[in-house]
Amino acid sequence: MSNVELLSPAGNFEKLKIALAYGADAVYAGVSHFSLRIRSGKEFTYESFEEAINYTHAHGKHLHATINGFPFNAQIPLLEKHIERVAAMKPDAFIVAAPGVIKLARKIAPQIPIHLSTQANVLSYLDAEVYSDMGVKRIIAAREVSLKDLEQIKKHLPHLELEVFVHGSMCFAYSGRCLISSVQSGRVSNRGSCANDCRFPYTLYAHNEESGTLFRIEESEEGTHIMNAKDLNLSAHVKEILDSGVIDSLKIEGRTKSAYYVGITTKTYRQAIEDYYANQFDAAKYTAELDTTKNRGFSDGYLVNRPFEKNDTQNLAHSISEGTHQVVAQVSEDGTTCLCKDVLSLHVNYDLVMPAHLTIEAMENDIGTIFEEGGFWKISFKKLQTPSGKVFDEIHSGNVNAIVLPTTLPGFTFLRAKIKG
Repeated sequence: MSNVELLSPAGNFEKLKIALAYGADAVYAGVSHFSLRIRSGKEFTYESFEEAINYTHAHGKHLHATINGFPFNAQIPLLEKHIERVAAMKPDAFIVAAPGVIKLARKIAPQIPIHLSTQANVLSYLDAEVYSDMGVKRIIAAREVSLKDLEQIKKHLPHLELEVFVHGSMCFAYSGRCLISSVQSGRVSNRGSCANDCRFPYTLYAHNEESGTLFRIEESEEGTHIMNAKDLNLSAHVKEILDSGVIDSLKIEGRTKSAYYVGITTKTYRQAIEDYYANQFDAAKYTAELDTTKNRGFSDGYLVNRPFEKNDTQNLAHSISEGTHQVVAQVSEDGTTCLCKDVLSLHVNYDLVMPAHLTIEAMENDIGTIFEEGGFWKISFKKLQTPSGKVFDEIHSGNVNAIVLPTTLPGFTFLRAKIKG
């Protein structure tokens, strides 16, 4: 079996470039039509999506196009045109959830491989066989499936590729089969417009139907985020997953998350995969790096544990935390300037987080200093200056002035600082 694929989210063209630079073998993305991430899908037009596919192929990587929504009857003619148009761009796969859409895609574009979305909830080899018979090449397993069950699927269907989510947001409902957003705001989760209502704080009431009395149930110390699921983080279990020998692709969730999130998760899982094949796996290292991202608390989900064995998958206190580090700036694609994302100050040592397999050399000039300390590359500014020569004492987020770097850095490098506390 060849090395496992690392599949990263590409919510827009910039994030696609970052995912590839930070070590993804493949990315998944889509335009808004029939994609389960309408918000991120709007980042791509048909024209820019074709450009993104060409860019990905030029870098020797793959792009999987998401067509994983559940269409209504009135949308089928538009869906047919959409499949035909995207197929002409030659993506490496369609990610599809509905059986009817699989049949339609196979009819219109038989040359494009079909990957079955996790929304199809495949848990057994019986269901997997049905989809395989329909022409599906890969199944993106249900979030609730166990690794042992995936081993059984592979045993019965050795030709079928298996993909699993290893990181990202988890749904309170069964693999996205949730109607809370639809009930409260009319935004339908299975059509890509979920408002994440499960993340909100709620107050519970008890109603006495005989008297009409309404009692507010006092909240406990656990808090009021009663439906808020922690984020999935299987970095410590990558060795166990790959030891099974049945997984073809590790997938990271997060098309609507930040560029930093895409870069860090991709680079960390790339490191974990490479360390595994080099017999140098170090779970603590990956955990520490992923803790720098914003998250809802982490859980290892259900792949390596049965749901009834878990009691730590909910974060009842808050919907999101800051993580251990804050991104302060992002380097431009050409590596000559950076844009502030928080507060950029003089004479402060910031960590440099660079794309995979890239390094730099120490240097110093009148703009600033690049140096290595404790195994990490760092940068300190002596001068905050724009390309036109305008000088600042400090830069805050929202300032759109590009700031000149002391030297050219790898494109899409991040500057970050540890959050005090």
